[in-house]
Amino acid sequence: MRHVIIGNGPAGVVAAETLRKRRPRDEIVLIGNEPEPAYSRMAIPYLLIGNIDEAGTYLRKDPKHWDRMRVRCVTGLVTSVSTNPKRVSLDEGESIEFDTCLIATGSTPIRPPIPGIDSPFVHPCWTLKDARNIMQLASKGARVLQLGAGFIGCIILEALALREVKLTVVEMGDRMVPRMMGPGAGGMIKRWCESRGVTVHTRTKVESIEAANPVRAKFSNGKSEEFDLVIRATGVRPNIGMLSGSEIKCLLGVLVDERMQTSVPGIYAAGDCAEAFDPVTGKTIVSAIQPNAVEQARVAAVNMSGGTAASSHVTQIHVLDTLGLVSTSAGQWDGVPGGGHAELVDEANFRYLRLEFDADRLIGANTLGMTEHVGVIRGLVEHGTPLGAWKDRLVQDPTRLMEAFLASTQAQDKWQGRSRGSAK
Repeated sequence: MRHVIIGNGPAGVVAAETLRKRRPRDEIVLIGNEPEPAYSRMAIPYLLIGNIDEAGTYLRKDPKHWDRMRVRCVTGLVTSVSTNPKRVSLDEGESIEFDTCLIATGSTPIRPPIPGIDSPFVHPCWTLKDARNIMQLASKGARVLQLGAGFIGCIILEALALREVKLTVVEMGDRMVPRMMGPGAGGMIKRWCESRGVTVHTRTKVESIEAANPVRAKFSNGKSEEFDLVIRATGVRPNIGMLSGSEIKCLLGVLVDERMQTSVPGIYAAGDCAEAFDPVTGKTIVSAIQPNAVEQARVAAVNMSGGTAASSHVTQIHVLDTLGLVSTSAGQWDGVPGGGHAELVDEANFRYLRLEFDADRLIGANTLGMTEHVGVIRGLVEHGTPLGAWKDRLVQDPTRLMEAFLASTQAQDKWQGRSRGSAK
């Protein structure tokens, strides 16, 4: 059999290795669209800081790794995926037939429709090539404008600050990390960044960029400033353009079942491009975090090799370090209509905790500067544990999460034990 994996990021790498272990005689083709060894985008900030060199971003350090694994590595851009016959086509004319295929193409940066966005002094921060361009321009004291203060933007922000640039961040939303944090948490992150010398403009757009050196950015608040470098951190979307016109069903991402199989048998998807059902919310979601990508890839590879595996849930917890302030977002952090909440605010010490409830179940949370509750929050949210009277106690004091977790899970275990006993 021939297995084709489109994308050589963390999901693609894990899938190739899992397939090889399970199918030692099969042919495996791993396709990447950059002239680089397989690397982790999440390591790029550490490259910008100088903690690692480019080799430190590589997912596998041994240059002979894929030769030893007998995996054929192909560099090229996949332009289409045909389902009958099963074949992928590349931009330079090559086509590769397959028995099974994994789509692990990740995400691609969103290009905002701003005049001047194509200036040579405007760059995303997504590839090793981008990182090289940024390192040339983001020298100590350089004036840097960052467009966007979402999850990825805040990771880049920290790397830029450590390069000692003069940093300005512009965010269209009313707070930082608006798709991960509520107003209380997002506002506190903004104040934290400002206290560390970063200029942050929320509710602000960049209307135009004059393509000169230095560039001049015009803001929606009527002001304009000169910058040596502009970084696009305006979000990403699943990289699924090559599936346009195919029989593979997509919404925001590639729709998959619990086996990570798409609407076409034999074709699977995993990682940031996959859209899977989340039993916590009852909806299909794209969860663009690396632990999900790796687990989904493992599940897909097992099924591609003829085994049986399923993904039981989509982990919805994000952990973000912004200039030393650790924040988390879990589940339905923005709550549901009619749901209650509990909130703890400690402005002076940049500590924040907000819990969201649906009846007596914890469904989501935001935390800042408080990491001790992350595991408990994840367990309660993912398992939908009924809290009973503990819900009201948490409204009074949300820091009692561990007590609530132990009491509620022990009570559930006892109930299940009685149910099993009565069934006999």
